Parts: sequence; structure tokens; C-alpha cells
Amino acid sequence: MALHPTAEALLAAVQASPRAVAAHDKTAWVDLFAADAEVDDPVGARPHHGTAAIERFYDTFIAPNGIAFEVARDLVGEQTVVRDLFIETTMSTGAVVRVPMHLRYDLAEIDGAWKIVRLAAHWEFTAMVTQLMLRTGIAGLTASMKLGPQLIANQGVGGMLGLLRALRGVGRSGKKTVVQLFSAAASTDISTVREFLVDAAVHLSPGAGISVEEFTNRTRNMRWDKLIAAGRTVSSSVELDGARGVAFVDFAPSGRRISAVTVFLDQ
Repeated sequence: MALHPTAEALLAAVQASPRAVAAHDKTAWVDLFAADAEVDDPVGARPHHGTAAIERFYDTFIAPNGIAFEVARDLVGEQTVVRDLFIETTMSTGAVVRVPMHLRYDLAEIDGAWKIVRLAAHWEFTAMVTQLMLRTGIAGLTASMKLGPQLIANQGVGGMLGLLRALRGVGRSGKKTVVQLFSAAASTDISTVREFLVDAAVHLSPGAGISVEEFTNRTRNMRWDKLIAAGRTVSSSVELDGARGVAFVDFAPSGRRISAVTVFLDQ
């Protein structure tokens, strides 16, 4: 099915990102973002806000490395594009890490062009560091030792501390809660779903919110995999009635209460 022209424009704006990254074209990559855009990469770390901060992000994490996007699917809803993918990063030392990820791009039309206003990269910082240090040998250890000085040189000690915030979050217990929610929804156990989603905002293929009852009905026999805990959000690849998608389950600032569920589906 052909995409709506606006959806095509949104997707084109997002697809320009990996092209600029592959070409190591800093100017082209930074220009994809609005002047006051925010990059949350990974979600849970301190955000990079504004052009100068996004340029420093590029200098630290993109410029020294080779980065390849392995996209399984793109999902377009309203002014948002979600990518379900793996990213393979080749460090300057030759170490290679392959990271499961969900990327969410929120866009706005500015002066006739679609610009990214927020990029949220959902991936697990601890798992990536473990892979780099324990599974890539000397090249990985060397890359780890180089990253710290690069980070401090480009972003200061505050940047280092900001990245380490990614070590906190809902983690395994958050994933467990999401599996319990999805299991209850898939088996139409509405009373259990209602317990998990008390006061939560629920959106399915973004638009108007839906009730817990409708969510439970629509997610009957749901299947899921690739759960990622980043900050206060657990994302997951899902399948509903043959349609593939990505679900984002947001938790309240403290505790294990779910505050929102948003599911993007392939249209």
C-alpha cells in the first residue's frame, strides 16, 4: 500500500540520517534536526539539547566509528517515525558491536521542511558495554579506554556523568512487568490488565486514546519479542493480528507504576 504523501516525507527525513552517518557528513546529519531538538541516546542518559550539544554528540559517538543500520521495519504515525532495527558499530580499534534498538523520531514541519525535534534511541547501555568489553577482545577493551577521554574532551565531566545515568532505570523488573501486562492482554484477562493500567494513557497506532477494554480486545493473541529497557521505558517488537509494530511502555518517575502505553503498527 502506498504511503500518504506526509508519511513519505516523514520517512524520507528519517532515512536521510543513516545516509549522513555512513558518509560521515556531520553538517548534513546535524541539519536534519530542529535548532532546539533533543537527542536521547540512549534513553535514560542525559539528553543532548540544541544544535551545539547535538554537534558534540556527533563528534563523540558518530565521527570516530563506522555505523550500519539494519532496519527490520519502519512505522509511521502522525508526525512520528519508529524504526525497529539493529545497529552495528565498528569502533576505531576494529571492535564490532551489534545492538538491538528501537528508534523513535518525532518531527515537525519548519519553514517547509520536516525536521527532527526529538530522537529517542532505546537500547541497553549495560548490555552494549558488556558486549564491547567481554566479547570483542583487546580491540573492545582498547575502544572502551578511548571512549572515556573522547567523551570528556567533547562534553566534559558532566557529559560522562550524564551518560552514566543510563545505568539506572526500570531494568529487568520493568521487563517482567511488561511481560505480565502483555500476557494478560493476550489472554484477554481484562481485570489484570486494568490493574496494570490504572490511570495510564493508552494509544494504539497513535491518535485518540483508547480504553483498557479496547486495548485488551485489540491485543488478543498478541505476540512479542526484543524487549529493551532504557531509562523509564520498556520497548518491544510486537505482532497484532498479523501486523508488526513496536510498543513503548512508560513507567512513572519512581516505582513500577505504568504511566503510558503507546503501540505503533505497520499500516
